[in-house]
Amino acid sequence: MANREPLKDMQARLSERLRFARTATVATAWLAVTAGRGNYLLPLRQAAELLPISQWQAVPHTKPWFLGVMNIRGSLFGTVDLAQFISHVSGTDGDAGAGIAQDAAAMSEGPASVVTVNPAIEVNCALQVNGLAGLRSGDAFASSKPAHADAPPFFGLQFFDAGGARWQEIDLQILSRSPQFLNISE
Repeated sequence: MANREPLKDMQARLSERLRFARTATVATAWLAVTAGRGNYLLPLRQAAELLPISQWQAVPHTKPWFLGVMNIRGSLFGTVDLAQFISHVSGTDGDAGAGIAQDAAAMSEGPASVVTVNPAIEVNCALQVNGLAGLRSGDAFASSKPAHADAPPFFGLQFFDAGGARWQEIDLQILSRSPQFLNISE
């Protein structure tokens, strides 16, 4: 329990930086997150809020990557394990998209968070991510290239940082309109 305070402080600082980045005229373009073994870039204009993960209510007869619904400030949000969803869509092994256990003990021990999708996109959705890597701008990367030809349509450019790590951009608006994303039933 002693580690919860530093995590809450870090999340509060990052949330404040997100609010500042949306209103300031800076070059920051993405919220960098990790999910499973992947590094992802979520456009700041499409992401709304970063919150610690809380209890969600499971929904029967749904895909394994749909965790359930979560109450966030009085509104229900469908909660998706981003790593599991990407693993499902891209056909990679389940290990690459392994999510966090759904029991309350696992939720309180892990550093998992949810990123809500901007209300302007008109979908009440929260994406579970395993780690936060801060804010990124284009100058944080050494190179970029288009996503693979067989990549899901919501994959944008692939960026590579100076250390060679690959960061995949995800267009949340295209993701939220994807039939694979909208079809949660088993």
